Amino acid sequence: MDLVTFYDDYWRDKPDIFDQTRLDIVASYVGQGENVLAVDCGPGVLARQLADKGNRVTGVDMSHVAVGRARERGIEAHQVDLDSAPLPFAAETFDTVVSDSGLEHRYFFDKALDECVRVLKPGGRLVLLLPNMAHWRCRWWLLTGRFPYVRNSPTDLTHLRFFTLAEARGLLKARRVRIVRTDGSASLWVPGLYPFFLRWPGLRQTYTWLARHWPSLFARDFIAIGVKQ
Repeated sequence: MDLVTFYDDYWRDKPDIFDQTRLDIVASYVGQGENVLAVDCGPGVLARQLADKGNRVTGVDMSHVAVGRARERGIEAHQVDLDSAPLPFAAETFDTVVSDSGLEHRYFFDKALDECVRVLKPGGRLVLLLPNMAHWRCRWWLLTGRFPYVRNSPTDLTHLRFFTLAEARGLLKARRVRIVRTDGSASLWVPGLYPFFLRWPGLRQTYTWLARHWPSLFARDFIAIGVKQ
């Protein structure tokens, strides 16, 4: 399958509706006045948010359509298919690299991760968000002999690769990136992943707290914040 064509069609039809809570968590790990790269930036919603904090933000995405939408938001964006080409930047260019829910959509996620680390300055920060295949609901599905493909969950049909926080630790350690903090996004709005009562007031706040403090079990997406050695 031609992923570039697939994601051109995907972004052509997808409205600007995003999980703002998740974007806010990711953005909280990016400072101000930094040179930031947003990898797999999509239509540039998070990139715009980071730029509005006072950062110089560059975006890349495999989709021509997504890149065009990011540019309409005033983001310098480049079309790059990291499965087949490197990032068009010199080594050690960026203070922070953000990869928000992108590696799971790639054939060769290891190449994309290598490139993220290559362009990051020593001492720079990598903010990596990935769907959590060790989520308690996924564990229950597997324990009961099931693997349902649930939209917007860690088993979404668009995901080609699957990750846990433990695996991410190993991937980053092998690339000399030291994890200094972890976090998680619950995304309780996802139907099919959560019982409806977890969206009730009180339970929602409690579960969100659990997802941020024990992301490997409770978060739909875990976030690893690492520093390049």
